Parts: sequence; C-alpha cells; structure tokens
Amino acid sequence: MPSDQTLIIAIFAVLFVLLVWGRIRYDLVAFGALVLAAILGLVPTEDVFSGFGHSAVAIIALVLIVSRGLVGSGAIEKLAERVLDSERPLPLHIAVMAVVGAGLSAVINNVAALALLMPLDIDAAAKAKRTVSKSLMPLSFATILGGMITLIGTPPNIVIAAYREDVLGAPFGMFDFAPVGLTVAIAGIAFVSLIGWRLLPKREGAFEQEGEFAKGRYIAELRVGDKSMETTSSVGDLYPLAEEHDLNILGLVRRGKRLPGFAASQEIRAGDFIVVEGETKSIETFLGKSDLEFSGSEKHSGGVASGGLALTEAIVPEGARIAGRTARGLKLLYSQSVTLLGVSRNGRRFTDRVRLLTIRPGDVLLLLGAPERNAAAAAFLGVLPLEGRKTQVVQRSKAGLSIGIFLAAIGTAVLGWVALPVALAAAVIALVAIGLVSGSDVYDSIEWKVIVLLASLIPLAEAFENSGGAELIASQILSITDGFPAWVSLLALMIVTMTLSDFLNNVATTLIAAPIAMGMAAATFTNPDAWLMTVAVAASCAFLTPIGHKNNTIILGPGGYRFGDYWRMGFLLEVLVVAVAMPTILIVWPL
Repeated sequence: MPSDQTLIIAIFAVLFVLLVWGRIRYDLVAFGALVLAAILGLVPTEDVFSGFGHSAVAIIALVLIVSRGLVGSGAIEKLAERVLDSERPLPLHIAVMAVVGAGLSAVINNVAALALLMPLDIDAAAKAKRTVSKSLMPLSFATILGGMITLIGTPPNIVIAAYREDVLGAPFGMFDFAPVGLTVAIAGIAFVSLIGWRLLPKREGAFEQEGEFAKGRYIAELRVGDKSMETTSSVGDLYPLAEEHDLNILGLVRRGKRLPGFAASQEIRAGDFIVVEGETKSIETFLGKSDLEFSGSEKHSGGVASGGLALTEAIVPEGARIAGRTARGLKLLYSQSVTLLGVSRNGRRFTDRVRLLTIRPGDVLLLLGAPERNAAAAAFLGVLPLEGRKTQVVQRSKAGLSIGIFLAAIGTAVLGWVALPVALAAAVIALVAIGLVSGSDVYDSIEWKVIVLLASLIPLAEAFENSGGAELIASQILSITDGFPAWVSLLALMIVTMTLSDFLNNVATTLIAAPIAMGMAAATFTNPDAWLMTVAVAASCAFLTPIGHKNNTIILGPGGYRFGDYWRMGFLLEVLVVAVAMPTILIVWPL
C-alpha cells in the first residue's frame, strides 16, 4: 500500500502534467485533485472546502471587485490620459506606459491595469502609425512587475502573506514587498524601455487586421442637458474634444428636426441633440467628458449616475423583430428600459433620427442599458449580441469618491485598525452603495476559475506539507547544493519556482513552492522570510510563455505575437530579475 507521501506526490505530479497540458480547465483539474485526495483520505473531510473560507481567497476576490469600481469611475483613465502622448518617441512612450502600468498594478489587480491601458496603447500606436507589437509586450511585462510592489498587486503576494500567517503567526504587511518588488520593477522597466522592445518582431496585431465592420463606427445622438450648458455654448466648442477621440460631429437636432449642415456655429440649448459618428468607446468617452446625456437617461434609474450601465453591440439578422421597424415603433425604451444609442450601417451615413430610423438586416445596433436589460432587449428585438463587444459606461463624476474609498480601506488596514479583508469588504459595500459597482458586477468581477483553483489547492498544499512531501523535495534541492552557502540553495529555489511559473498558474506555483521554501528554511536554520519572499518574486515572474500569466495571454492576439516571441525579451528579463532580486532579498531579508 503506497504511503500518504507517495500518493500526494503522485497527485501533484499528475496535477502538474495536466496543468501544463492545458486541455482541461485548470480549476476543474485542481478541484478534481482535491476530491481525489479527500477520497484517498489525504485531506480530512472537514478540511475539504476549508480553502473557500481562506483569507487569501477573500482578498483576491475583493481586490478584483474594488478594481472594477476604480476603473468604472474613470479615476484611472484620467491618470493614464494625462501622461499619454502618441507623438512621443517609441522608447519614451514605452517607458511612460510601463511606469503608469506598474504604478497602477501596485494598487489594483495587474490584469485590470493591463485591460485598462491596452486600448490606450493600441490607440497610440494607430495614431503614430507604428506596429503595436513593439509596445504591448513591454506594457504587459511592466504590469506584472508592478504587481510585485504591494500585497494586493498580485495573487502570489496575497497567497504568501496568508501562508506566512498560517505557519509563523503573522502575515506580511501591505508594503513589506515594496523594497524587493520596487527594486525589481525599476530594473525591469528600464530594461523593457531601453533594450527589450528592440528584441521584438514587427507584427500586425488582431486590431490592425480588423476591417470597418469590426471597427464599428456608429451614428448616435447625445442630448444636451443643463450640466453640459455650463461648459459649452456652441457645437463648435465640442470639436476639439471630438477630434481628440476620433469622433465626427455631424450636426444638431432641435425640436425633432435636423438643422442643415454641421451646425458648428449654432448655439446649443438644453434638449438639443448632438449627432456624432464614431466607435463605441469613443462615443462613451465623449459622452462623459462633454457632460452630454443620452436619450431616455431618466428611464435608467437616474442615468449614468445610477451605475451598472453598459453599451452592447448587436447585429440585426433576417427575420428579426426590429427589421423593417423603428425603436420608437417598438417602444424599446419604455418596454425594455434600453436606449438605442446608435446604428452602424456598413459605414453609410443617414439623416433620420436614430430612434426613428427604419432598421434593416445587417445593421449593427448600439444598445445602452443595464447588462441584463441589454440581453433581454436583444432577445426581444431578435438581434444577436457581438461577442466581446460590450463597453462599460464610465461614471467620471465619481472618480474622486472612489479614490477616497480605496485609500480609506488601505489606510485603515495599514494602520492596523481593521484587517485587510474586512477593509476591502467595506470598500466593496461603499462602491455598491454609491452605484459604482452593481449587484451583478460584484459577481462578474471575480475570476471564479482562479478562486476555485486557489480554494482547491490550499487543502492540497497543506496535505502535501503534512505528509512530508515538501520536506522531501526541499531536501533534494539542498542535497544538490550541498557544500555551498545557503544563498545558493535560495537561488536554486528561485530558478525552479520561476520556471514552474512560466508554465503553471502563478497561484498554483506559489502554493506548491511555499511549503518547500519553509522546509528549506528549517533545514538550513535560516530566516524563513527570505525564502518566502523569494517564492513571491519568482512566482510572479512569468515572462517566457503566453500561458504563464494571464496578462501575457491577453496580449497574444492584439499584439499579433507567436508563442516563441515571449522568449526574445522574457529570457533576459528573467535573468535580470534573478540578478537584481537575489542580492536585494539578502540585504532586506538577511539569511
């Protein structure tokens, strides 16, 4: 009969192979391994689901929700746009984007930071008429590096902090990662800005290959409200902002009639409609920055200020209920609480009012409403929502409030007044209360696959450690480095962990490596914090493949990259990380 140690090592070996293979979802693989371990008696029945109540799981979920609120308030968008300039030389552009990306990743989830900055980088590349493949990978790597600076920046830091609390009685603090993480981030940003981007090929990204249909230029009507009257007196005053966001102003509608020409010199009045043509995100941004409104805003629980609104694009097939009819004829706004904000018709312009336009098969509609209402309205109209073509409506007026809530949560946690999970939970409640995060956003924001993965691996990692499996692997590494100083074993652990992270999810890598690190610390009678910090740094640094970190996967299509392109810059960056992180760890956390 195989021993418990042999069985748990065998389970982890199969788990590793399946995770690297990647054909089965990693959360299902981890959950299946947990169930098997429970059946074999390796994990006590009462501990099987203990991972779902672990503080690390709660913190990761709450950070994702708070990140959603900060992005939805436009606070981060404002910061990014202030420092972006498409006319900068490429090395300087990469440096600025990398610094902004790393800074954002230190305070919000690094995946959220990339998701926010990637469209801005693609837009800057288009305006500068250069390939985005030169700048997108440096941005991705910078957001990964920035996440290493604070506790909440990346899941490995959260997991390591929670693991330290379990084994040593106290977690790492919010900024305990900063000395090493900041040093590594600075060195990494300098590398990707000065050298790394030169190693990348010029490739045409997915966005550069899209045609006019994919660009989705819509004609939409935006209403002039009392607030917009405070900053704008004529249509011409809106031209600079429209040009900045690649938007065409086509005219003005007053009392139901389109005025002749482009109406640039016309004074605007409350109740007028500005007719614009542009892409979805451009329309949304222009709408917010010009303080304009949308038709039927009063039907959406008070308009944008109520939160939870999104723009959904949907194509009209033959036989759709709306084909041959108008939005007003179907009473779309009143029956579905959804506004038909714009229509795209194969690049053709039309002079009819949007809500009075007779819709044809092949048109693409821009629907505005709560996400669940948009889905119901699409079914009612018989139209087909386009996958991945949903744009969240940003509530820019709440940017300051969202930042205040976030800083209050972090401040109370750092001062020790409230535990971090409780502080973040209070921040989530506050964001929901002010309408920045809707009830559905709370659940949609969470990456449930990662949550299930982490919650499944926590009991497995405990069983791995309790069986002596971690101690066995630690002793093998120590035997290989026998006769050398302890820092050589520390270096070996960093290299092994970093290699694992290039092929495994970084949470899985952390949970496997953490108990091994503690075993090596105990065997060498050295400072366990140095070993745990080494795992945190190494598990975060996945630069060799597009599968090691979600950010690398996200840029694969938009950047037009191939699997082997990541090695070009990633290998030297990992060497640099090892060269910088090892001495820094030994100085800050001496053995």
